[in-house]
Amino acid sequence: MAFSQSVRKSQVPVKCNLCENETIKWKCEDCGLLLCTNCSDSKHSKIKNAQNHKVIDIKQVGVHSDELDFTNIKCKDHSGQSCCLFCTSCDSLVCQICIDKIHKKHDLIEISEGFNTKIESLKKGQSKIQTNRDKLATKKELLEQCKSRENDKYTKVIQTIQKHGKALKKAVDKYIEELKNEVSENQKAITHSIDTDLNVILRSMKEIEDRNNETEDLIKASDMAKFFREVSRIEKSIEILVPKTQSSYNSIPTFLPGEINQAIVGVLQSDDTPVELTVTLNIISEYQTELSAVSDIISCPDKSFWINCNKDEKLMKLKPEGNNLKTISSLNIDVYGMAVLPSNDLLLSIEGSRLQQLSVITGKLTDSVYDVAPLGSIAIHITSGNKVVVGGNDDELGRRAVFVMIENGDHEIVYEHDQHNQPIFSYPDSITSTMNGNIHVVDSDPDVDRGRVVVLGQGEGIINSYTGHTDINKDKPFKPSRIVTSPKDNVIVVDVVTKVFHILNNVGELLTHFNTHDATILPFSLAFTSTGQLYIGCTRPKYSTATDAKIYQVTLSGC
Repeated sequence: MAFSQSVRKSQVPVKCNLCENETIKWKCEDCGLLLCTNCSDSKHSKIKNAQNHKVIDIKQVGVHSDELDFTNIKCKDHSGQSCCLFCTSCDSLVCQICIDKIHKKHDLIEISEGFNTKIESLKKGQSKIQTNRDKLATKKELLEQCKSRENDKYTKVIQTIQKHGKALKKAVDKYIEELKNEVSENQKAITHSIDTDLNVILRSMKEIEDRNNETEDLIKASDMAKFFREVSRIEKSIEILVPKTQSSYNSIPTFLPGEINQAIVGVLQSDDTPVELTVTLNIISEYQTELSAVSDIISCPDKSFWINCNKDEKLMKLKPEGNNLKTISSLNIDVYGMAVLPSNDLLLSIEGSRLQQLSVITGKLTDSVYDVAPLGSIAIHITSGNKVVVGGNDDELGRRAVFVMIENGDHEIVYEHDQHNQPIFSYPDSITSTMNGNIHVVDSDPDVDRGRVVVLGQGEGIINSYTGHTDINKDKPFKPSRIVTSPKDNVIVVDVVTKVFHILNNVGELLTHFNTHDATILPFSLAFTSTGQLYIGCTRPKYSTATDAKIYQVTLSGC
């Protein structure tokens, strides 16, 4: 007991009594030795009669006395009697009278043994409690994430409705002005037509009035010589024809107000896709490679896959056969990025600005039509529309960009600077795309301990930037390595520091995450098969020099 008190009060680290290791896990109650796990398993077991010694968890030191007193426990049924045994059949302490009357043929054990059995049961119960507590904590976090996403979605939907309302008002105002202008033009045209005929009528009326006055003057004339000189002329001009005018005129159109209904304003469409709160990973197969790491992995339609390792400068095509991998092709080449063309040829970023094309038929490397000069090519991705997206970098020029190219190699879009003319990227290391046309780029400089995912809209520049999860990356920075799009059109990002999959939607917002530590996987690269299964290319453990990085074939549900 003196030892247990000194442990609580002392500020000096207590070391293993056999090897000086400060990680104490055990105490031998017979020897009095404090032990680390290694010494408990190896050195202590060699002590004479050690197999009969009682070794307890260091956490139990001081919880119970070295010699527990089981002799003074009074029987609850028989006054003056002390319990002497524990009945496992009835799960109760019994005295001698209890045994004689009821428990004679039951399974009886020593009270100390019953005590130890109950202690073990409680410990197992504690373990289950801890497991359930962890599960509840995870569920709580996922629910909070779901709530946060829905709150964000609410804000965006309201903003979209308000924006649409302003757009509708602007469109209505514009169309009202157009209608008013159209009515004005109609009014001008009709007025002009009527005024034209009216002017003709007015001129005819004036001419008739003039002739009438002239005739009236002649009738009243007293100068007969003048009368007979003028009468013939007046007679000839006295008949003035009434000018012809239009028989009808256009009229200004009547305005019929349109119906303002929900279809014009817009409707709310229910999202039938359920929000899955959990991601589950089931390992189907595990394969050993000859590489120190799987930098990239690409699945092929014939169930084979390409992998490469920058460190080993090795490119390989492998095919699973049972639990082993058959090597179909192997090249000693330093590959920065790769993608499979619709022809099944391999498009490679090796060195320089122009991508190389590896023929699956001849096995020869040739220049492709895709070039990102004056930058050097890094990451490659081919979209569902067969556009080739390439990340480029040049340290001397200080330039980094992402190029979108059509099938003949022409540059459709180049993403290099943001709206403030600042460089977008530090090092575009991995690329994927989603069905809405957004391009997701892992922007992660190898010399910097953190990175981000940049989401590019179609010709719009940056629409989002994901820099990690506040809890996951609280103590460890977000360092993405590879990125891939799932069959559900979500984006999975590998965080190589925490070994966590960050699962984003198609605009780069976090949906959920999955910790691969639970599956003892060291992920680096990802590739989905045509059937929806996932290949995970791994790295070796830290400080390991082995060349045996693993590849896992798994199902990943919930993303």
